[in-house]
Amino acid sequence: SPDKMLLGRVFSYPDTQRHRLGANFEQLPPNRPVADVNNYSHQGPAAMEFNDPSVPPYVPNSGNGPTAQPEKSPADLGRWEPHGTDLYRGVPVRHDDDDYWTQPHILVREVMDDPQRERLISNVVGTLGGVTEPVLSRVFEYWKNIDAEVGAAIEKGYKEMMK
Repeated sequence: SPDKMLLGRVFSYPDTQRHRLGANFEQLPPNRPVADVNNYSHQGPAAMEFNDPSVPPYVPNSGNGPTAQPEKSPADLGRWEPHGTDLYRGVPVRHDDDDYWTQPHILVREVMDDPQRERLISNVVGTLGGVTEPVLSRVFEYWKNIDAEVGAAIEKGYKEMMK
């Protein structure tokens, strides 16, 4: 649209609603999407829908919550990707660091110095007080996948905290 005011309003509307109504602003009838959205949002301010509280609000979870269903989407659909100044629809190009562990490992090993790593370990250990199995062992596994030394330090710190 050539109407700059309209474009500005379209851009700011979600932020304004989130500020005024909270994270659940999309549950209000005028804001509700036409198709149902399955997400991990649970209650909170201005909630109009109440999800099953026994399903943990994260993925992967241990409470048999919703999971991805790639079979419902054609594999060759691709997505919009930038190509120079134009957009094209194509299959995403994989890079060597397109995994869950490489970039966090670089952050922990190459960006953080020793005091920062120690604070990271202390902060993670401090949040594990009420975590139980099988989630607890998954936390240790994830951190060891990111960095074996940091993962071992987190596990050791947790065991010392629980003594």
